Amino acid sequence: QVQLVESGGGLVQAGGSLRLSCAASGRTFSSNIMGWFRQAPGKEREFVASIRWSGGTTYYADSVNGRFAISRDNAKNTVYLQMNSLKPEDTAVYYCAAKRGPYSDDVRAYEYWGQGTQVTVSS
Repeated sequence: QVQLVESGGGLVQAGGSLRLSCAASGRTFSSNIMGWFRQAPGKEREFVASIRWSGGTTYYADSVNGRFAISRDNAKNTVYLQMNSLKPEDTAVYYCAAKRGPYSDDVRAYEYWGQGTQVTVSS
């Protein structure tokens, strides 16, 4: 089992920045893939970014590529999502998730989920 707790959400003006954190505990193997997803009201949950606990390649949705950055601190068992140049359309509940095996941007592939943190970007 893996437990995930997100933090760092809030209200920010368009063009601003936020950094989300995801603290992991339990069976956080280095082979795990950590992902960030988001869900806006009335929309399906969508992939944002992913990284492997052991480092290496990162993946981003086209809508955030160049503005968001995912990283991890193994010593703190924490994954981060640095969000810059935020837009009103980035408003959503952001979720941290974990899976074993290969990279994936499919919501259904992730086994463990946090409770989510609200990000609201005002225009």
